[in-house]
Amino acid sequence: MSPAPGPQRPTFLAGVDGGGTGTRVRLQDAAGRTLGQGEGGPSGLGQGIEPAWRHVQQALQAAFEAAALPPASPEHIALGLGLAGAGVAAQRAAFLAADPGFALCVLDNDGVTQLLGAHAGGPGLVVAAGTGSVAAARDAAGRVWQCGGWGFPVGDEGSGAWLGLRAMAHAQAVLDGREVPSGLSEAVISAVIAAESTTVSTTDSAAVAPAAGATADTTAPALLAWCAGATARRYAELAPAVFSAAEAGCAVAQALLQAAADELARLLHALQARAQPSGPHAKAWQVVASGSLGPRLAALWPAELQARLVSPAGDSMDGALHLLRAALAAPALAVGQAAGAR
Repeated sequence: MSPAPGPQRPTFLAGVDGGGTGTRVRLQDAAGRTLGQGEGGPSGLGQGIEPAWRHVQQALQAAFEAAALPPASPEHIALGLGLAGAGVAAQRAAFLAADPGFALCVLDNDGVTQLLGAHAGGPGLVVAAGTGSVAAARDAAGRVWQCGGWGFPVGDEGSGAWLGLRAMAHAQAVLDGREVPSGLSEAVISAVIAAESTTVSTTDSAAVAPAAGATADTTAPALLAWCAGATARRYAELAPAVFSAAEAGCAVAQALLQAAADELARLLHALQARAQPSGPHAKAWQVVASGSLGPRLAALWPAELQARLVSPAGDSMDGALHLLRAALAAPALAVGQAAGAR
């Protein structure tokens, strides 16, 4: 939608960070003072427009509650949003068309808002890995490049969902006898059987503890049932099992984590090559690894990449607020137009 008519500026500003796992909102007053923060369910656009809006509003209400303020009506609130899936034009248009009447609604991909927040609007690179993954770069002139973020299961390399899918494939191969049992396969099967305990009997010690003798006969039904309804978010819930198995010394899990780290590094190298025409300094830009998995996987990067890692100046909610303030300062801006370029 377009900004509400008239000279009156919104009373509240809200920076929204939404993905496949959850939604966070930072609420500020018109002067930029933070009032409160709230959380809600997932708002990745690939999971549906209606639930995305519902969870954004849920998190916004929680932010007002945290600020000990009564909820304001939408026409008094301006939203800056960084949402997974906003790079898909049809999804972005559908989301903006369903705007319930906010004073201003500025939307971009969550990778762009991660970038803006991480470097306080300045030049640099960011790689974000959580349920999904994306990398973005921004030069001093404000030009933005994005790499990855194509979505699960085709893309999102190095993400939690990517890790979980490959961990599940390994567990299935072990049950078939195509691969050797490992600490990772045991951890995955245990996690799945625990999740499917309502349909698979947990009184069978072999079913509950694969290491004690689980077989394809006792575990295959649980894996089939789990996979039948698995989403990107659910596959990402297996990522902790990969880290746990790696920390326990499982070579298969360690190799999988290294592969994920390598995929994230490839995103950064591709961005550098594309941004290089903007100046030879592109290879010296600072890098922020963000998201629930980004920093942990960045620890596996080569030394030359690790040397460029810095702590983020802010988060994706800060980036969404930066996007919003830029739109408020330039009212002619096309609301909802993605700032990034593939």
